[in-house]
Parts: sequence; structure tokens; C-alpha cells
Amino acid sequence: MRRLFEQLRNELRDTPRRWLVTGAAGFIGSSLVAELLDLGQDVVGLDNFSTGHRANLDDVFSSRSGLASRFRLIEGDIRDISACRASCVGVDYVLHQAALGSVPRSMADPIVSSEVNVDGFLNVLVAVRDANVKRMVFASSSSVYGTNRDLPQQEDRIGRPLSPYAATKVSNEIFAAAFQNAYGLETIGLRYFNVFGPRQDPNGPYAAAIPRWISGLITGDSCRIFGDGETSRDFCYIANAVQANLLAAAGATAEATNEVYNIACGQSTSLTCVFDAIREELAQYLPSVRQREPILEDFRRGDIRHSLASIEKARQRLGYEPTHDVSAGLRETLKWYAERLKV
Repeated sequence: MRRLFEQLRNELRDTPRRWLVTGAAGFIGSSLVAELLDLGQDVVGLDNFSTGHRANLDDVFSSRSGLASRFRLIEGDIRDISACRASCVGVDYVLHQAALGSVPRSMADPIVSSEVNVDGFLNVLVAVRDANVKRMVFASSSSVYGTNRDLPQQEDRIGRPLSPYAATKVSNEIFAAAFQNAYGLETIGLRYFNVFGPRQDPNGPYAAAIPRWISGLITGDSCRIFGDGETSRDFCYIANAVQANLLAAAGATAEATNEVYNIACGQSTSLTCVFDAIREELAQYLPSVRQREPILEDFRRGDIRHSLASIEKARQRLGYEPTHDVSAGLRETLKWYAERLKV
């Protein structure tokens, strides 16, 4: 299956396309920008920098200065339909990553989460439809499984959402299907399972666990685990998510559209095990971290207890095959953070 992705990459090099990446300055968005530029594609990035960072794009171009002419940044908000329309002009494929992530953020402010993740998503759909874009791939989330405790989680069996964030992602999937059925716009949703990797923001109250722990271990700040440490996740390295986006956009057949796919590794790891692995790997750069222990705090409202994805549908219909398991992904991630944080 990995040969399918390499074949697609070669095809893109031979026949460049024009892509829009929303949320281009975010963690996942900037990784997509980097991959597309490496493949010689023309890329438009849309971002309002509410959660994305210019430093992410600076990092992308620090080793790609000769490719800057192939990238155009539009600073705008997906809640502004005119910004969405301007971004879609002449575009072949849209990779929609812009959103307000985080279950806790949505619990604190469900109105803004809905405005960005639902109203903004609808704006992008309308702009994509009106610009006759070939296909839109969008970021969904494993949070849609909610109350469904069946493992592994399969795409055709979701539960009731446990947070406003999860509800926004369920809404995205419904709207995308409606637009394909009503207007013929090809859409594919990718249900991300805890994506991690370089450029993921470790700061702020809604930072994800892995970058927060890495930063805490390096700086000496406390490292918190919500719950008893046995909560488990299907952690997915960023390279796997990038592969899935490109395959879904330019590699999959029309028969694979109007669907959602789990994007993960198909392996579940407890939070305690991931923390221990980070600590052990980071100790190669900073031996003193071996003495550090996490602080256990109360479970957070809205969190799913366990997640484990079935990725068979993505394998069979997209040609998706993870290149990095959790261990390999953590090695790459920690190397990146160690270099930039001067460990």
C-alpha cells in the first residue's frame, strides 16, 4: 500500500496542482504546506492566526526558501465568506484544517467553537462549491465516537457526542455529505486520532498532552495527566495524517468520496505509557528528566476514556498505510523539539 502513496507523490511532482490549506499556520496545516511544497505544488494558505503561528510557516520556509514563490498566504477568517471565496480561486483541491480544536475549549465556550467549526465550515463548503474545486478533504475527529465504547472504533458506529467540540465535528460530517448529495461536490472526512509531531504548540490552556509534556520536562514545569493515567489513545504521528490527506484528495477514486475515514495507527497506548516513553527518549538529550514524575489530576469533562481505531476502511479505500508507529513518531518529534529548545 505504501507504494500507492509514493506513486501519487511522483504523479504530483510530474503534474503540479493548486491546493488550498485552511489553517495553514497550524500544526497539521503547516505540515501539509511543507509536504506540498516539497512536491512542487502551488499552495494557498488561509489563516487568521488565532491558534496558528507565523513561526510555524517560518519553520517550513527556513529550509525551503527557494519554494516561497509557490506559496501565497491569505490572512483571513473562515467566518468571513469573502476570505473563503478569495482563497478558492483557481484551486484544484482543498485541505480544510482550520478549526478551534480542544474539547475543554469547547466546554468553556461552545458558542465560539460552533461559530468557527460549524459556520466557518459551511462558508468553506459554499466557497468550494462555487469555485468548482475538484475535491475537499476535511478534518473530523475521533471525538465523534462519544458514548460508543466499542473497540476498535469503526466508521459506521458512532455514539452521542460528549462535548460541543464533538458535536461540531458531527455537524461537519453531515454538512459535507449534504453538499455532495445536493451539489455533487466531492468530499472526504478524516477522523483524526490524537495527531502529534513537530510544530505542535506546547503552550496555552488547551495544548495537547504530548507537546505539553515535552515542554514541561525540558523546562522543569509540572507535567499533568488528567485521570488515573490509564486513559488510552490511538496516537497518530503527523506524517500519517499528511499521507492520508494527499491520498484522499488526489489519489482516491470518486467512489471513495462522500465517506469518512479513521486516520490513526490502530494501536492504543495509555497516557502513562506515552509519558514514560517521552521521558525515556528525552533522557538521551537531558538525563535529569529520568527523575521526573507526572502529577495526576481529576478527569476532564467531555473526554473519551479509551480510543482505538480500525483503519481497515482507510487502508482498503484510500491506500492509507501508517509509516510511523507511536515510538517512531516520538523519536522524530523529540529530535525536533530538542533541536529548537536547545536541549
